[in-house]
Amino acid sequence: MVTNVLKENSTTRQTRKRSKQRLQTSNLVSKCLEENGFSQTFKDLLSSLPKAKGWLSPHLYKYQGFWLTALHLQGTLSFQHCFQAQDFDILLITSPKSGTIWLKAMVFTLINRMSHPILSQEHPLLTTNPHDLVPFLELNYAQEKNPISPNSSLTSPRLYSTHLPYVSLPESVKNTKCKIIYMCRNPRDTFVSLWHYISKLRSQDTKMIPFEEAFDMFCNGLTMAGPFWDHVLNYWEKSLEMPQKVLFLKYEDVKEKPFLHLRRLAEFLECPFSLEEEESGLVDEIIKLCSFENLSNLEVNKSGKTLFGNDNRVFFRKGEVGDWKNHLTTEMVERLNQITEDKFNGSGLTL
Repeated sequence: MVTNVLKENSTTRQTRKRSKQRLQTSNLVSKCLEENGFSQTFKDLLSSLPKAKGWLSPHLYKYQGFWLTALHLQGTLSFQHCFQAQDFDILLITSPKSGTIWLKAMVFTLINRMSHPILSQEHPLLTTNPHDLVPFLELNYAQEKNPISPNSSLTSPRLYSTHLPYVSLPESVKNTKCKIIYMCRNPRDTFVSLWHYISKLRSQDTKMIPFEEAFDMFCNGLTMAGPFWDHVLNYWEKSLEMPQKVLFLKYEDVKEKPFLHLRRLAEFLECPFSLEEEESGLVDEIIKLCSFENLSNLEVNKSGKTLFGNDNRVFFRKGEVGDWKNHLTTEMVERLNQITEDKFNGSGLTL
């Protein structure tokens, strides 16, 4: 993997090709707000599943113990059926608003540091949003009947992402040597960031969901890929069972010591930094390139759109640790802390 991991990622080339070919993009928000256009077989499946009110979509559906929108569920089923993981694949996994775009930027830059020099004025991150460089597989499959990127090339490593819980991953992901990198965030900041994000999306089409209502839904597990705590705990347990396959990261730890955790990522992916690279300041340059401050101020992320038609700027707000203090009441904090304590009791995991 050491020799292959530094080759140009095929996803980069495929994303550029798709960007040129796609003259019109569909808005993902509109697709989430609708629940039509599905096959009768899929509608029958939806009608058989537990259903609850959604944050953005009209409903969430409980599948394999977790809540998904109809669009995400459609993509998940296709992903499970069609995707064939390879030993050198890398899968980045988070629950929504847990540092996803930052993780994508870091890993993409890390594994492509030879083919895309960090200081190059043509580095893909300068002109392409990380979500387009590292596609969400369930959305890729939901949007296209015959996705271009997931199985189109044998070039290694292939880099993808998903919000899905471990139980919903294709069997080939579980049975091959592909690497899983999971990053979580404390539930207080995760909720606040998620509410702001969904509110930005909803403001384009419909009214915002009340903060208190959203908080109750989050506490009750009713979020995309929720319950939040079950999602996190499952990957934590897998990281203990299979440390060579699953790397578990905490957003707050990476923010506090980015140099340490970037080296940890490189070692996990079997492309460690050489002494020469570290002495040249390469690690620091990657951290700077992928920082919230840099990414959020790039023109592509201020005025550009993703391949799915959404404004890139909605993915950037503050990127801070502890912003929950500006939004949550004492009672809300106590409720979240109690749920976290109860859910993680005996696991050794703290957030």
